[in-house]
Amino acid sequence: MEEMEEELKCPVCGSFYREPIILPCSHNLCQACARNILVQTPESESPQSRRASGSAVSDYDYLDLDKMSLYSEADSGYGSYGGFASAPTTPCQKSPNGVRVFPPAAPPPPAALAPPPPPRNACLTCPQCHRSLVLDERGLRGFPRNRLLEGVIDRYQQGRAAALRCQLCEKAPKEAAVMCEQCDVFYCDPCRLRCHPPRGPLAKHRLVPPAQGRVSRRLSPRKISTCTDHELENHSMYCVQCKSPVCYQCLEEGKHSSHEVKALGAMWKLHKSQLSQALNGLSDRAKEAKEFLVQLRNMVQQIQENSVEFEACLVAQCDALIDALNRRKAQLLSRVNKEHEHKLKVVRDQISHCTVKLRQTTGLMEYCLEVIKENDPSGFLQISDALIRRVHLTEDQWGKGTLTPRMTTDFDLNLDNAPLLQSIHQLDFVQMKVPAPPILQLEECCTHNNSATLSWKQPPLSTVQVEGYILELDDGNGGQFREVYVGKETMCTVDGLHFNSTYSARVKAFNKTGVSPYSKTLVLQTSEDTQSEEQTLPFPVPLERSQLRRMSPFSSTLNLQPSFPGRSYFELRSSAHQLSLHSSLQSLNSAVAWFSFDPSSAHADIIFSNDNLTVTCNSYDDRVVLGKTGFSKGLHYWELSIDRYDNHPDPAFGVARIDVLKDAMLGKDDKAWAMYVDNNRSWFMHNNSHTNRTEGGITKGATVGVLLDLTRRTLTFSINEDQQGPVAFENLEGLFFPAVSLNRNVQVTLHTGLPVPEFYTARSAVP
Repeated sequence: MEEMEEELKCPVCGSFYREPIILPCSHNLCQACARNILVQTPESESPQSRRASGSAVSDYDYLDLDKMSLYSEADSGYGSYGGFASAPTTPCQKSPNGVRVFPPAAPPPPAALAPPPPPRNACLTCPQCHRSLVLDERGLRGFPRNRLLEGVIDRYQQGRAAALRCQLCEKAPKEAAVMCEQCDVFYCDPCRLRCHPPRGPLAKHRLVPPAQGRVSRRLSPRKISTCTDHELENHSMYCVQCKSPVCYQCLEEGKHSSHEVKALGAMWKLHKSQLSQALNGLSDRAKEAKEFLVQLRNMVQQIQENSVEFEACLVAQCDALIDALNRRKAQLLSRVNKEHEHKLKVVRDQISHCTVKLRQTTGLMEYCLEVIKENDPSGFLQISDALIRRVHLTEDQWGKGTLTPRMTTDFDLNLDNAPLLQSIHQLDFVQMKVPAPPILQLEECCTHNNSATLSWKQPPLSTVQVEGYILELDDGNGGQFREVYVGKETMCTVDGLHFNSTYSARVKAFNKTGVSPYSKTLVLQTSEDTQSEEQTLPFPVPLERSQLRRMSPFSSTLNLQPSFPGRSYFELRSSAHQLSLHSSLQSLNSAVAWFSFDPSSAHADIIFSNDNLTVTCNSYDDRVVLGKTGFSKGLHYWELSIDRYDNHPDPAFGVARIDVLKDAMLGKDDKAWAMYVDNNRSWFMHNNSHTNRTEGGITKGATVGVLLDLTRRTLTFSINEDQQGPVAFENLEGLFFPAVSLNRNVQVTLHTGLPVPEFYTARSAVP
């Protein structure tokens, strides 16, 4: 129960909530605290008047206004704006919880000395999410009272109160042992035997433990919740669209007449059931977390034991080498201690992090369980949606990797005591690990005629010594791999390959300990014979096409595979007469690639179907999925059809690097270039910079096109075959993967192997 206490405290005053009210953002405030942080703003500075007056605001301001506004057809008289409502000019203060709050505005000057004040709006900024709320004429009375939270706080405080005392002891009251429900009196054992004997009429009285008796005293018939707009009417229905209880008068006046409404009791039971089901999953996560903490604590003990054992072995070896090893012994012990401290620090930090997260999870669980006990359906439904979202979000935070140790208990060091005495000054630890898989440097790999040049490197964070590399190629027909190079160099050109053949290449590293795993397999194509090298692919590609089974040149389109299951092709289409391809970049203007989404690099919340061509998500947050194919040269176009679009989300479409953030909207970091769009308009975004707001959005059945022209180094977008805005991004260089970010309200299907759209063909034809 103690871990739930933070859920019951006001973020402004730091004390238990007193007369809490629910803000539109689902957070709570004491009514007195809300009154204290109200800010009066002139009518001319309000968001509505600012928009009406046409004052200069950026595209980003409009973005915040569009995304954060709570005005709707079911408007309750107030709206919220993210960070751009009228800023108060009074100095800010800090609450006991460290939240910045604003004091009330200073009193106005005397009427005789000041002109009549302009009309003013009351603004309230939520201290937790920092949304600014503009109040209507009802003021704070427009926010519903959170009676359910008051009941939970009351039960929590009474549960922590001192033990109940006997009411019949004459001098020092003893601790009560029972309570009689009929007499409504607490008795200690002596007073019960003396004043309430278990015989006669008193034998039929029911005696209960003091705590249960206190609860029965507190329990009273359930309060009937009244409507905030019609104080004489009781809540009897639940508006599904507004997600709030309503009365019959609300329905008759037309405010909710067009909305879907359901019985209050039925929705109360449904939401209780949903919250209970969500808690079951979170409870399993908490159980796993407790077991994980036990595992981490065992790791601490094992690291301690391994450290002691390793130090003893090291000291014995160093002592055996007498004086020549004494100078080196201190240095080696220092390295072991550093490794020891590093492992302990990593594990202890993980224990601390997991403990804090578990405490927060347990507090939320206890709070939710107390909420489920509440008998007020109206109060419950006011906060149930927010609680369900919080429970799902908390469960998602215990996802893959959270309950995995970040450090092993073994010391990856081994002392070699065989060297001669003259080499003692070179004594050092010997690596116990094999090298990491090399990384193929795609920008430096190329093919020319019947030769292929490949380049690779070790991972940036790898510290394992490498003695050499082994490069392998298959026979050009999907057969067995064979070694073509062994040595220390990181670049190799292989000559004498077959013309017009598809080869697969891979590389691995080795040292004294062993051989690393293979790198990713690289698929490349050699040129056709010398007579066909002078032919090029025209631009634009004709619409009448016949299918050819050819791999596009490696320099234009890359197909990365973790293994080599067999021959893999891109599809290339041309006109009725067959056109040849070769690896010269200048001779290739357009290539048609067939690809799908890549489950191996996608976020864990992404759901795949339709042979990995259709994706959606099981999270309310934006998650990123990449295509299997990366592009570094040429012209490429693909489309995504909107199969499902609920609640006006804003999915993002574009291209990204392979190491783009997977748990944020596409374009939030500097590894992605994207267009995100809702049902009314779109924006371009890169490195969290929003530009070029353009009218026109998407709905179910719409088609979003992405055109990547690496010859001109540009990225262009279209909606329903019409270009959306100007050229989105320019000066693009390097390797790019198709990318999409979406949440559970969106489902899209990928379409590839498409011709260049007409709007781009027409623009390219202009001299």
